[in-house]
Amino acid sequence: TTAAPKAISRNFTLNFTLTNFGYSADLDAPNSRRFLSTVKVMNHYVSLALLGPLLGLAVSQRTCVTFFPRSGRRRDDTKVDAVCSYKDNATLARFDREKLYQELSTMTNNVTKLGHYSLDRSSLYVDG
Repeated sequence: TTAAPKAISRNFTLNFTLTNFGYSADLDAPNSRRFLSTVKVMNHYVSLALLGPLLGLAVSQRTCVTFFPRSGRRRDDTKVDAVCSYKDNATLARFDREKLYQELSTMTNNVTKLGHYSLDRSSLYVDG
């Protein structure tokens, strides 16, 4: 008998800018209430947005575990860098960065909405 191929862990990054969530110094403190709350909310919304696009990749265990909020150009902007991981089956569909970008674009209303947050349309970037 042939053993089933092992799932492989892979990482990719998402970058986007929230235009209705002002950056503040407490987002620099990983133990602050605001930082922890923001990570929880971002993880929820990003996980929902990734659910559909990554299901087509036979993915299990998709998470964005590391968030790096930083100041945006305008007072109400917060840039978000998220390091995400997933496990895929090596014999099935491969990760396609461009396809993921297109599907995330569609799921975020052409890169305008992530949950109740507004997005800068030109800010979405997928690397992986």
